[in-house]
Amino acid sequence: MSLRSTTAFLLLLAGSLAADPGVARDLDQDEALRLRREGVIMPFEQLMQRLEQQYPGATLLEAELEEEDGVLVYEVEILTTQGVVRELELDARDGNILKDEEDD
Repeated sequence: MSLRSTTAFLLLLAGSLAADPGVARDLDQDEALRLRREGVIMPFEQLMQRLEQQYPGATLLEAELEEEDGVLVYEVEILTTQGVVRELELDARDGNILKDEEDD
């Protein structure tokens, strides 16, 4: 599945509230939809279009929406056409790439 076809494939893993304030918490699908509807976060499809430009033909492996220290972040794992797994963190509000590294 290429990044272009992520409209039908949006995986947001549900999580629980973290007891430690320094630990991220996963947002569930209902929270993500509400935040998108309210305009707090960008549509996931728009974020993936940006990644498609940077990594054409890459396959989406996993995506999670998390809140880390008050910042909403999409954690995304992709497989590039060169066979490299990359882990990215994107600011869910504006799509800025916060982290982009090869996954070990």
